[in-house]
Amino acid sequence: MEAVFQDGKEEVLQAWYMDDSEEDQRLPHHREPKEFISLGKLKELGIVSWCLNPDDYENDGDLKKIREARGYSYMDICDVCPEKLPNYEAKLKSFFEEHLHTDEEIRYCLEGSGYFDVRDKSDHWIRIEVKKGGMIVLPAGIYHRFTLDTNNYIKAMRLFVGEPVWTPFNRPHDDLPARKAYVETFVQNKLGGPAVEAR
Repeated sequence: MEAVFQDGKEEVLQAWYMDDSEEDQRLPHHREPKEFISLGKLKELGIVSWCLNPDDYENDGDLKKIREARGYSYMDICDVCPEKLPNYEAKLKSFFEEHLHTDEEIRYCLEGSGYFDVRDKSDHWIRIEVKKGGMIVLPAGIYHRFTLDTNNYIKAMRLFVGEPVWTPFNRPHDDLPARKAYVETFVQNKLGGPAVEAR
């Protein structure tokens, strides 16, 4: 299923290594010179993605196929912006805390845009920009965080296998089975060496 619905993906998903600046989290935070990362490299970290038609998501056969193939039985839609999210600034700060989940995090951008930051195998931050039409799946156990960009708006579909569990486990939580499984599958196997421990 990861190999289908890829046309136009580079227009709605882009990734790069982040700088170490403490400036506003909503800025792009490119390194100088810019270091872009291929979507194929993200797949090596367990991240899969698609480009879909967000203007007709209710009737989208491609979305239906992905949901059926991956078992995404739960779906809801959330708007993240100052006007629609209570305690907006506090929520945005909490989304930006580095954490993991014990299940996949699946987001489909229906409108707007935002950034998902993930750790690479050497513990460096990669910023993934997701725009309208981009669907991304972060594997269980990957350390990550989310923020809006300077447009301050995203309308996203959240998908889940079974009943949703949104519990974030802030770093460090290297003892969780989901983290151990992620490290074994995507960090140790590819590097042939020890996993990066929490700081």
